[in-house]
Amino acid sequence: MSDKRRPFQAMALMSAILSYLVGPTLVGLFGGRWLDGKIGTEPLFLVIGLLLGLAAGVYGVLYAVRQFFSGES
Repeated sequence: MSDKRRPFQAMALMSAILSYLVGPTLVGLFGGRWLDGKIGTEPLFLVIGLLLGLAAGVYGVLYAVRQFFSGES
């Protein structure tokens, strides 16, 4: 097997990066907005949820990229 990556593996990595960034961010955003509506603290939990979602997304991206470049499947 050659050292070059196949295009389908690169597309899989890009879609994994996209889903890792969008998914947790949206969950944190809507979860924080819902919690703000229940408690009445308008922007507080929205911002906290957004930041936690972004942090979880970045962690997931780093994990996926590390697995991709280490050669594991």
